[in-house]
Amino acid sequence: MDMAAGILAGDMRALARGLTLVEERLPGARELCVKLAPHTGRALRVGVTGAPGAGKSTLIDALIRAARARGERVAVLAVDPSSPRTGGALLGDRVRMTSHANDDGVFVRSMASRGALGALAPNAGEALDLFDAAGFTLLFVESVGAGQADVDIAAESDITLVLSAPGGGDSIQAMKSGILEIADLWVVSKGDNPQAAALKHELLAMLALGGADQLEERVCVVAALANQGVEELLAKMLAAGAAARADGAFAARRRQRVRRRILAAAAELCAEKLPTDTPLLTELEARIRAGDLSVVGAARALLSGGNV
Repeated sequence: MDMAAGILAGDMRALARGLTLVEERLPGARELCVKLAPHTGRALRVGVTGAPGAGKSTLIDALIRAARARGERVAVLAVDPSSPRTGGALLGDRVRMTSHANDDGVFVRSMASRGALGALAPNAGEALDLFDAAGFTLLFVESVGAGQADVDIAAESDITLVLSAPGGGDSIQAMKSGILEIADLWVVSKGDNPQAAALKHELLAMLALGGADQLEERVCVVAALANQGVEELLAKMLAAGAAARADGAFAARRRQRVRRRILAAAAELCAEKLPTDTPLLTELEARIRAGDLSVVGAARALLSGGNV
């Protein structure tokens, strides 16, 4: 049985090997994604983001338990930050999800961000496709949690949760435009903290100023460790997913996702074909240093073979 057939049959070893191919960009990764593409698009993809320490992994762990009780098959892609020196990563987010290690209906995979901007791993979307093709019905992707710039996750998700935790310092600074604007549901985590109610009030006030609608329905207070509010949040997630599927919002998001991936793949293929050590490149570098050529002009010359 080849790898694609194994993934479609639910073979977790084949899935793990396929994820490694995709993450490491090894030979055969692109061909694997092509074979599996017709079998994707069925699962609900939920992005989970927020500042470091907001409780993303703990919340996902609680949501997995609630989702499994409903019969969902759940896969998690947890993205961890990479070292700027070695490129390695601790890959520690899944430590909080080890209680599901013996559950065949749960698959948790960590992936290093590899320095990518936007707090997602470069091939996170392809990894989610593999989960989808393997028959998982609910997919979580947890971002690094980089703060206000952590918005790429919305492009790879059908539903996006943005977490805010009480006691995190200047809550207004933490809730600036950008990350809040990508949310379908806002979550006040660590809801058993005495400051949680005040944070919810501040969040509602700021979102109202921004013109967000249905705030009371879309702002959830959850204490994951105490299992408070988890079922309610899961129900709202699934309802939002069903509504988006019914009104065509899913189709629109997924068209945008496909277009974004096409452009990213095209840029990657172009980069692979560009020379990295040629007389032309040396000449262009010298002209930039001399001040008679801009970086954009040099890039155009490189792409055209020398014509500025």
